[in-house]
Amino acid sequence: MSNVDLNRSSVSRYIQLATLFRQRIDSGQWKIGSQIPTVEELSGEYGVARATIRQSLDQLERDGLIERFRAKGTFVRARPQPELWCTVGTDWSGLLQPTADARIEVLDDQADVEINEMPYLIGTLAPRYRRLQRRHWRDNTAFLLTEVYIDERLRPFVSDEDIRTKTALRLVHDIPGIKVSDAQQTLVIGTADVETASALDMPLNAPVAYVYRRVVDEDGFAILIAKGIYQGHLVRFDIKLR
Repeated sequence: MSNVDLNRSSVSRYIQLATLFRQRIDSGQWKIGSQIPTVEELSGEYGVARATIRQSLDQLERDGLIERFRAKGTFVRARPQPELWCTVGTDWSGLLQPTADARIEVLDDQADVEINEMPYLIGTLAPRYRRLQRRHWRDNTAFLLTEVYIDERLRPFVSDEDIRTKTALRLVHDIPGIKVSDAQQTLVIGTADVETASALDMPLNAPVAYVYRRVVDEDGFAILIAKGIYQGHLVRFDIKLR
């Protein structure tokens, strides 16, 4: 039996197993064209019901990684899509650049929203905010769901075209006269809730990366507060240590 403990996580077992099996393919342990162990063998290895193994393999099949043949078995068809296509910067200049070939879909645009508190807030909350909900696509895959708050007083400087094409940080960076006194990014690893799973067409409780970004102007107001939810297997964060 595998020494992986599937009971220590709140994530569904089949999601954990799908992640492990995806890693086996990505690492080459399960090579393209090779036959993988049977449901019975995997059930015994991980000490779970065969139905759980089938659920995890269903996920890999939907992702196009494996193919099943009646009376022949299950074979590896492709490696997971490299996460390099959605690399997230960790410095100011990198965060201003949109993901190549990405398309931004505006889901909602609200005016004069008042908020009382925000996670990881820096600076002072502005009196009112423009609240945007956006979904980012690439290659017909929704990889990012965002909630963006922009100081309502900046509305005249942000066009509808800007909303459809610019990253959250660039929305304020490109406004003439804006001087940034502080900016922070916070990364939290979690799992997809019902709303996120539906919006990003992913399994409930699948891994996601929550990214919080805040920008403060020279007067101490938080002029931008953004929360992004990335599909965990489609994103990579590179952090320079020197």
